[in-house]
Amino acid sequence: MKDKLKETELPEEEMSEEAIAEEFDDAADGAELTDEDDAASEYNDSAAQYAELEDALAEANDKYLRLFAEYDNYRKRTAREKADTYSNAAAKCIENLLPVIDSFERSLEAECSDDNFKNGMSMIFGQMKDFLTKMNVTEIEALGAEFDPNFHNAIQQLDGTDYASNHVCQVFQKGYMIGDKLIRPAMVAVAI
Repeated sequence: MKDKLKETELPEEEMSEEAIAEEFDDAADGAELTDEDDAASEYNDSAAQYAELEDALAEANDKYLRLFAEYDNYRKRTAREKADTYSNAAAKCIENLLPVIDSFERSLEAECSDDNFKNGMSMIFGQMKDFLTKMNVTEIEALGAEFDPNFHNAIQQLDGTDYASNHVCQVFQKGYMIGDKLIRPAMVAVAI
């Protein structure tokens, strides 16, 4: 623009008004094109930056969602492991207590001349049964039930019993479950 003005630079008196107007129009057109080019370039730069920011935001959001899902899975897994650990520890404790309960049952069936002693043993046994109930321990009903190898351990087969074939006709040792988990299967005899 300045070059054009230099080419036609004459003293103002010598230039006609038309020439001056033409010079200003040409200079204004060049300035408008330059401003439009600058605006388009600036718009393209802004659009590119906006696209980059959108991509960065999408990537950060994806990372956040993955991290959140991973944390949620971790939280659920640790809660499940904690419950399993508690359940396994309780089952192991009850399993070690079952022989004591079996001994109590046998001792209550034995003859005893001292009624106070027998009543005391019955009360202690009642407390142990209450403890098992609080711990969600249930006895497996075996006598007369159909034989199920998941809950019964058959150690004998008997013929000529009052029970139907493949049904438990005698219980040697009671079986127990804690919740849905088997602690000890019942040792039984099965009718054939």
